[in-house]
Amino acid sequence: MTRAPTPFPGRVVVGFDGSDHAVRALDRAADEAARRGTSLEIVCGWPWGKHPLPDFGVTDDTGKLLYSSARRLMDAATERVRARAAQVAVSESLTTESAARALLRCGRDAALTVVGTRGHGGFAGLLLGSVSLRVAAHCTTPLMVVRGDGAERHHRVLVGVESEADDDALHFAFQEARRCAAELRVLHAWQYPAAPHGSHAASYHLTWDELEQLRKGAEAVAQYAVAPLREIYPDVAVHTDTVCQQPGKALVEAGRNADVTVLAAHRRPRRVGLQLGPVTHAMLHHAHCPVVLVPVD
Repeated sequence: MTRAPTPFPGRVVVGFDGSDHAVRALDRAADEAARRGTSLEIVCGWPWGKHPLPDFGVTDDTGKLLYSSARRLMDAATERVRARAAQVAVSESLTTESAARALLRCGRDAALTVVGTRGHGGFAGLLLGSVSLRVAAHCTTPLMVVRGDGAERHHRVLVGVESEADDDALHFAFQEARRCAAELRVLHAWQYPAAPHGSHAASYHLTWDELEQLRKGAEAVAQYAVAPLREIYPDVAVHTDTVCQQPGKALVEAGRNADVTVLAAHRRPRRVGLQLGPVTHAMLHHAHCPVVLVPVD
């Protein structure tokens, strides 16, 4: 028996700074709010301040100009959402907090937080900005990082599954497929264990039966994880698939034919804070479609 999905109530939250990436995120967030029948909160953080510091060469007048510019930016964003999705109630949060901190705070009770890959800051060659990366590492509710141009619709949701423990990500993917009237592809990628090096390499050998056992076990992962959810979401067309390939590479390639990819965000504590796993990093930097991270406790 599968457990009930973690509830993610509330509104959609989107980070906005006026960049091209942020505009694409804003449009996607408006669409997501419309599909969910919920409100949209537009969040914009620093670089203005209530008390600009002379040490940084910012005068009071400069601070007021920065704030006025940001205010106009937010008003334009609101008008864009109303023109795109008139039924969506829009609110604005213009704050002196850093963008990442503001998004994490506002996203605590959100159904979905949406960010672009990069904002105005950073180097042009960066694939993922520091704000998006920090929010991805610390978010406690689902986060969508908008990648790709979204020009072509595939009517397919992709979800990567490591085991049946990725229950919340699976529920989110089923619900997303239902909302979008799309089919759902559940993909499990695995690899044969690497042969050791050194003095023991010659003694390492797997029999054909052992290799077959590993293959069959891998093929059963997605089928087993999905089985109880087929009854909960009988209207969703779902297909399970297993590939023997490095997981990050397999998901990036599979995402070419998907409208969104859903992943469970497995984050492990390190001395420098929470760290995203290699598969999540690969998707956030190289995916061909938006990526949704569903946090795992």
